Amino acid sequence: MRDKWEWRMNVDTVIVGAGTAGLAALREVRRYTEDFLLINDGHWGTTCAAVGCMPSKALIEVANAFHQRKLFPQFGLRGADTLEADLPAVLAHVRRLRDGFVAGPESLPNELGKRAVQGRARLQGPGCIEVNGQKIHARAIILAPGSRPVVPKAWQSFGNRVLTTDSLFEQDDLPQRIAVVGMGAIGVEIAQALVRLGKTVAGFDNSDRLAGIGDDEVLAAFRPLLEREMTLYLGGSAELVMTDGSIRVTGAAGEFEADAVLAAMGRRPNIDGLGLETLGVPLDDKGMPDIDPTTLRIGESSVFLAGDANARRPLLHEAADEGYIASQFATPGAEPHGFCRRTPLSVVFCSPQVAHVGRSLADLPADTRVTGSADFSRQGRVRITGKAAGILKIHAEANSGKLLAADMCIPDAEHLAHLLALAIEQDMTVQQVLAMPFYHPVVEEGLRSALRDLAKKLPNRGQSDLSRCPNIGFDALD
Repeated sequence: MRDKWEWRMNVDTVIVGAGTAGLAALREVRRYTEDFLLINDGHWGTTCAAVGCMPSKALIEVANAFHQRKLFPQFGLRGADTLEADLPAVLAHVRRLRDGFVAGPESLPNELGKRAVQGRARLQGPGCIEVNGQKIHARAIILAPGSRPVVPKAWQSFGNRVLTTDSLFEQDDLPQRIAVVGMGAIGVEIAQALVRLGKTVAGFDNSDRLAGIGDDEVLAAFRPLLEREMTLYLGGSAELVMTDGSIRVTGAAGEFEADAVLAAMGRRPNIDGLGLETLGVPLDDKGMPDIDPTTLRIGESSVFLAGDANARRPLLHEAADEGYIASQFATPGAEPHGFCRRTPLSVVFCSPQVAHVGRSLADLPADTRVTGSADFSRQGRVRITGKAAGILKIHAEANSGKLLAADMCIPDAEHLAHLLALAIEQDMTVQQVLAMPFYHPVVEEGLRSALRDLAKKLPNRGQSDLSRCPNIGFDALD
């Protein structure tokens, strides 16, 4: 055993975790050195590909396709009543897609050979880490161990009747009545998908917010749309009690008899047992050290904490950025410089989709910004699709007209959010975005409506003709 590990006793760089942040760090580290180890505990593959973004979106796509049948009568299409959802077949389809997405990361151990180690790593100090009983000394250590679903300890006694996103897609079938506890982004997405596939679903959350929506007006537009499909118990903790053959879930102002419960209360960083206390830096009450946000370095050490494990921006594209940033400051051959993080962007793939772009409104004083909005219940393109609903709000600097942020619950929010993120990233003004062409009829015309509403509240700074022109007065044209 010693001979097997002898060459690994000292390495330049150790990366812990083969998720998005770890793989991004690996890609960059390999540009400068082949003297590294990649240590991974559990499956080789990202949370997104294995149990998160990709399988959930596959499920949502099937659910929305099946739900589309409810629009058939108004389109003049008959026979939709004969359609049915074969959930075991749906889940098998999701797994087939998922297995394709994780095939790349799962091939890493074969590709890397001895430089890939299966095992649970634990720090033994700023430059030392232990795995499988072997201590390894490294010049730099990048920690990217990811996260896991939060499940209250008391709920573990319910066994496999309490599901998480880590276990949901492994089920061959699902029972009829499902309580979803936690109505953030993931909870809302999965709850709505299950309803649309024919399940009876109730949503619980100790907050009165939904899908991470921070804007009260957007929330007020979104909540009744979701309540058309399921019962919500918001504003109180959910309590579980086993009854005869079912689980009684009690929340704010009501209860629900469930056959299974999906715990969607967020994810916990995998930092327990990681040995962060050996670095000689203070830890907070959750065991988290102070991390330099520009370098991801822990204290003055050569140890970096990236991705979901630092609980700062738990999104795939942010984790990839953090793996890159950590590798630049950890690698001796790199030339690190100041990094400007991308414009914040989040999307919830429910229907209508929910998205936020830019800084939080809490960070934008009300007296320094103006807001424009568009009601998508009247937007021409989405009326044609039968999905007219929701609101788009855009915020800009009161003096300059520079775009700052946007909140929305609208059809195709994923696309408008990216367009707005680009505009914010490029410091564009309302007038500059209005100067772009808007084809007809497209969803982007709703964006134009919000921008024109916003432009009316700004000083006249060479506004484009699109913002000066009044509405024609016809829904199909404005």
